[in-house]
Amino acid sequence: MVGGCSVLLPLPDPSRAIMPAPPSFYTNPSSTGCWIPHQPRLVAWAFVRKTSALLWLLLLGTSLSPTWGQAKIPLETVKLWADTFGGDLYNTVTKYSGSLLLQKKYKDVEPSLKIEEVDGLELVRKFSEDMETMLRRKVEAVQNLVEAAEEADLNHEFNESLVFDYYNSVLINERDENGNFVELGAEFLLESNAHFSNLPVNTSISSVQLPTNVYNKDPDILNGVYMSEALNAVFVENFQRDPTLTWQYFGSATGFFRIYPGIKWTPDENGVVTFDCRNRGWYIQAATSPKDIVILVDVSGSMKGLRMTIAKHTITTILDTLGENDFVNIIAYNDYVHYIEPCFKGILVQADRDNREHFKLLVEELMVKGVGIVDQALREAFEILKKFQEAKQGSLCNQAIMLISDGAVEDYQPVFEKYNWPDCKVRVFTYLIGREVSFADDMKWIACNNKGYYTQISTLADTQENVMEYLHVLSRPMVINHDHDIIWTEAYMDSKLLSSQTQSLMLLTTVAMPVFSKKNETRSHGILLGVVGSDVALRELMKLAPRYRLGVHGYAFLNTNNGYILSHPDLRPLYREGKKLKPKPNYNSVDLSEVEWEDQAESLRTAMINRETGSFSMDVKVPLDKGKRVLFLTNDYFFTDISDTPFRVGASLCCPAGQTNLIRISGGGAHAPASFKTLQESQIFSQGSKPMFSQGEEGTAGLTSLGVVLSRGHGEYILLGNTSVEEGLHDLLHPDLALASDWIYCITDIDPDHRKLSQLEAMVRFLTREDPDLECDEELVREVLFDAVVTAPMEAYWTALALNISEESEQVVDMAFLGTRAGLLRSSLFVGSEKVSDRKFLTPEDEASVFTLDRFPLWYRQASEHPAGSFVFNLRWAEGPESASEPMVVTASTAVAVTVDKKTAIAAAVGVQMKLEFLQRKFWVATQQCSTGDMPCTQSCEDSDLDCFVVDNNGFILISERSQEMGRFLGEVDGAVMTQLLSMGVFSQVTMYDYQAMCKPSSHHHSAAQPLVSPISAFLTATRWLLQELMLFLLEWSVWGSWYDRGAEAHKQKKQDQLQPCDTEYPVFVYQPAIREANGIIECGACQKVFVVQQIPNSNLLLLVTDPTCDCSIFPPVLQEATEVKYNASVKCDRMRSQKVRRRPDSCHAFHPEENAQDCGGASDTSASVPLLLMPLCAWGLLPQLLR
Repeated sequence: MVGGCSVLLPLPDPSRAIMPAPPSFYTNPSSTGCWIPHQPRLVAWAFVRKTSALLWLLLLGTSLSPTWGQAKIPLETVKLWADTFGGDLYNTVTKYSGSLLLQKKYKDVEPSLKIEEVDGLELVRKFSEDMETMLRRKVEAVQNLVEAAEEADLNHEFNESLVFDYYNSVLINERDENGNFVELGAEFLLESNAHFSNLPVNTSISSVQLPTNVYNKDPDILNGVYMSEALNAVFVENFQRDPTLTWQYFGSATGFFRIYPGIKWTPDENGVVTFDCRNRGWYIQAATSPKDIVILVDVSGSMKGLRMTIAKHTITTILDTLGENDFVNIIAYNDYVHYIEPCFKGILVQADRDNREHFKLLVEELMVKGVGIVDQALREAFEILKKFQEAKQGSLCNQAIMLISDGAVEDYQPVFEKYNWPDCKVRVFTYLIGREVSFADDMKWIACNNKGYYTQISTLADTQENVMEYLHVLSRPMVINHDHDIIWTEAYMDSKLLSSQTQSLMLLTTVAMPVFSKKNETRSHGILLGVVGSDVALRELMKLAPRYRLGVHGYAFLNTNNGYILSHPDLRPLYREGKKLKPKPNYNSVDLSEVEWEDQAESLRTAMINRETGSFSMDVKVPLDKGKRVLFLTNDYFFTDISDTPFRVGASLCCPAGQTNLIRISGGGAHAPASFKTLQESQIFSQGSKPMFSQGEEGTAGLTSLGVVLSRGHGEYILLGNTSVEEGLHDLLHPDLALASDWIYCITDIDPDHRKLSQLEAMVRFLTREDPDLECDEELVREVLFDAVVTAPMEAYWTALALNISEESEQVVDMAFLGTRAGLLRSSLFVGSEKVSDRKFLTPEDEASVFTLDRFPLWYRQASEHPAGSFVFNLRWAEGPESASEPMVVTASTAVAVTVDKKTAIAAAVGVQMKLEFLQRKFWVATQQCSTGDMPCTQSCEDSDLDCFVVDNNGFILISERSQEMGRFLGEVDGAVMTQLLSMGVFSQVTMYDYQAMCKPSSHHHSAAQPLVSPISAFLTATRWLLQELMLFLLEWSVWGSWYDRGAEAHKQKKQDQLQPCDTEYPVFVYQPAIREANGIIECGACQKVFVVQQIPNSNLLLLVTDPTCDCSIFPPVLQEATEVKYNASVKCDRMRSQKVRRRPDSCHAFHPEENAQDCGGASDTSASVPLLLMPLCAWGLLPQLLR
């Protein structure tokens, strides 16, 4: 037999030599899964085998070597062990969990229950309406700010000598050495506010932040700050009208940022404030329409040294002003034209984060040589823009060319005559690099004759302000028309507060609108005053898709017009680097197709992008427990758009066929207990109460989609039932009862008096009518009351059980717990709280074990996928300060099902947590049993010639003789056995994909292929690196070097071995329950290894018994490790060039006939810098060039 193939024979007698296996066997197709040899061949083979054994004995004349002998593992004994252990385990967990009692209590009320089918489309439409209503309130607040700002500007006369003190966010409450408040730093009252992430804020007034490179007493700044003081009253009024509002702000075109409520802004560790509101996505998107940009950069010999450094920084700054609705490409030119990314030749690509960062890396590698010939580059740029416009591709709005050079000398006018005149549909912006002004007139002529803008950039510190000028030009048509377009941003993390103490990792979207000057004398100039905005926490938005309506595995999600995820349970925006959690670089550009990756045709994504309302079904594999496990579900997706936004909403209701997990309690039947009166009879729900989420009025147009996912089976039906308010209230007020803290049972974030209430406290006030102003979700409250009544006997049961446990008796279980589909959670300790092995379990610190906004608990989800009454066991490492010495713990949970009219629903899940050592003791006792009646047992799992394991249905070891193996994957411990179990079909391997992974970057880079031709070359390379590091240090030490911090920081980070976004695939292993037992022999060279696998009844566990005397290390381990998906150059290029379906914003403002195109820039506005600051910069730019 070929080494490694498994043969399933009657187990060999150790007294006989084991010869090569017979060539042909077949599998028994019976449900037991035992494998049996072909009988006629078996008889013949037995004869040959016996003869061969005798010949071997005669030849050897000695006893067999131990490597040839095999320990016999009787199948009936292993089955006895499994049944005994399974029976003891089942009796223990049913006793301590009370699962049979809970099942009976739900069975008793079945006559009063009703199960109804869920209408997914109706559900998702309701979610969409509620979200639209909420978002419309945010839009109204922003519109109020726009009107107030424009009115204030209209009534303000610019005063060059204005003197005005304001609350500078950085300087407030700061004192000098004499104890006096510093200038612009008066006393500013700050109080911690839970609504604003417990930050110290002032809700009566705003404060003003400026980046370090903006002078805080510049006349433009003082006039703008003075004018915008009028917004303070509107900020406060908006917040009083809608207490769910978070940050409101005004970002000025001059660089200051007015934020409400007022806060103290903390500079970074270098004392620098780099936040510039004009760089933020919300500002740029509101200030301009979508655009196609071709950047032309001169890489001729004259651009060497500092000029090339400034040019690169200019390109990077332009890229930072682009967003998901823009398209871009970069062309470098000298004697010839070349695309810095050859894969992008002749096209424009979406300016998403991945493409922008890719361009930045390529820009850093640009080298200078030759002579610059600009007309070739201009022709290429015009051709690209023309082709995309004719093909209806790209942004279909603004088009522009950015020319970055130290001068243009050849005849370029014919190019403009051919491609752009007289309509000038493509604007041309020119950036003259360096201090030379010889070519200033030429560069300005190009810009002014093509509706663009000319600037000269002579230092790195000038770059930001000069690049921003092009945004003001592109905003002119919109300003002249006074079109206040409402924009919504992609998801992003709140980074306005840059200090580590106050930075929030909450995902937000911003609604923003531009603010224009309405003065008639400036109309043709189209002056943009700035942008106002307000943040919306996506978490608050998703609370409007109540978790209880979606079932155990269902979920709601949001995506944008570009197909990017705004909110999805599988969106993982953070990654761990050491002990810190950091945002992934591409966290806000994760495409829906990368999360719902099994939709290979992208049918769901396309339908949602096209703003369709409909449904879609798909079989999916859902990862669990950080990718260690997988569920096989059939999802029903329902989706629609959210009016007046670029968002789409969807929901998924999912489950295995034949089950349901959406249960609505409704009353009524003739057999219902008398105490189960309908809640509608109570005055609580019939008088004086308000629906929690009422339908709003008609909204404004937009681009957003919502989706709902329902699982087949669990998600298809909803269970209805009732109870009385009095009885429900009584059973709610038990100390062991808690509610899902993230779910909205009652609205507590509007009235400040309600914000300190827990959801349970708010519900009690609502039911007792103690607070008539409280608004609660009546349907959810009814379900909670029903579950509270049905589960109430569990407390008495657990208490009686705990009292019967004497202190001297063996402590078996730490705690019992249950959860219901209404988010109700009960738990009871059987030991003192100080003796609980896993203190984080069922606490917010352990999100996987509690009800969250996104998911049901892991133990609940797993139990729902197993037959009711069968327990799912999971091994958990105890976490805490003493985790190294604490034992591991095991959770066991089972589902409680309700059946009405042949429809089954999961009403709850119940379980226990126990110490692993108890499980081990039970196991070792069970494996001392034997089937020989009164005869002493000849074998047990404690024997040295047997290895026994208890593994779960995903192959993870719960019990082993060696403690270091517990918790590990079986394939890692014994690759030979796992390989055979896979080949036999006992386990199957499922390949999963992760398109949000982070991997170590490849060591290869653009210059890695260049050989070191001599020691001198190596010396020069090292010297250049040292000088660059020295210059970076000097730049950081200097004040204005901090203005360049983004470039310098990027350069430093590039040197580090940081994780980068990547795609990975990884295996998950799943037991096939149809095979209840199996046995086999593994050829391991000089010996054969025998093993037996037996299912442990009423659980997700298997008993594996193997022979440890045979060394099977020739088999490699079977690992559950993720591997990066490597794409070859062709595939990678195709992926990068691909243009996914997207929906463009509805509005476009490209040109206006009244626009003053002669306002196109002028003399260079260079910044003065002291020689000390120029010296390191020049050296940093020039010396490395000399060493190349």
